[in-house]
Amino acid sequence: MHGRRGLSFYLLAFFFALFVLFLYGPTITIAILSFQGPQGGLTFPMNGVSTHWFGELFKQQAVGDIWGSFRRSFALGLMVMVTTVVVSVMGGLAFRKHFRGSGFVFYLVIGSLIVPSILISLGVGILFNQLDLDVHWSTSGFGSQLTWTLPFGLLIMFAVFNRFDSAYEEAARDLGASPWQTIRHVVLPIIGPSLIGVALFGFTLSYDEFARTLLTAGSYNTLPLEIFGMTTSVTTPVLFALGTFTTAFSFIVIGLFALLYWLSNKRRAIGKD
Repeated sequence: MHGRRGLSFYLLAFFFALFVLFLYGPTITIAILSFQGPQGGLTFPMNGVSTHWFGELFKQQAVGDIWGSFRRSFALGLMVMVTTVVVSVMGGLAFRKHFRGSGFVFYLVIGSLIVPSILISLGVGILFNQLDLDVHWSTSGFGSQLTWTLPFGLLIMFAVFNRFDSAYEEAARDLGASPWQTIRHVVLPIIGPSLIGVALFGFTLSYDEFARTLLTAGSYNTLPLEIFGMTTSVTTPVLFALGTFTTAFSFIVIGLFALLYWLSNKRRAIGKD
C-alpha cells in the first residue's frame, strides 16, 4: 500500500514538473537567450554570456519606440486599474439589492468575456471612426480594455459582497454614521484586500493586452503592439532582453501588490487586537 502511494506521489510530481516546464519554459528560454554575448544570435548555442543586450535597450533603436510604448502601456494600465476598481466597487454595491433589469445588465457586462477580443477591438475602432472621433490608445484603447477588465473586477466584487456581513453597516448606522461614512470607514477597510486584487487584475490585464488594443491604439503603439512589430524587424537578442525586462517588471508589480495585500491584512489583524 505504501509503495503504491509513493509511486502515485512521484507520478504526480513528475506531471506537475512537466506542467511547470511547459508553462514557464518559453519565458525561461527567452531569459537565458537575452544574456547572449555581443556576437550572439537568436538561437542556441549561446555565443558567450553578457548583459550587452540589456545595455542596448537604453540606446536609440533603429526600429521601434520601446520606452515610449512602455510609458503608454504603464499610463494606460494605471487608468484602467483606477477605473476598474471604482466601477467594480460601485457595481458590487449596486447589485447587493435586486433592481429591475439587473439580470440583463449582469449578462451584458459578462458577455464581453465570451466575444472574441479582436471583434471587440474592431467594433470599438469602427464606432470611433463612425462618430468621427480620434482612434487613440487613451480613448478607444482605454474603452476596449475596460470591456476585458471590468467583468473580472465585478465578478470579484460580487463574490466579496455575497459574503459581506451587513451587521457591520447596521452597527455603524446605529452609531450615527451617514451612508458615506459607513462606506468609507466600514465597508472599504473590510473589502480592502479584495480591492488590491481587483487593482492587480486591472493593471496586469491592461499591461499585457494585445488583441483588444490592436485596432484601437491609433498611431501610437502600446508595449505589446511594439514588441509584436519588432518581431518582424529586429534580429538581435535585444528583443529577448526586452521580453526579460517586461517580465521582470510584471513580477515586480505583482510583488508590490502582494506587499500591499500583506500590509492590509496585518493592519486589520492589529485593528482586531
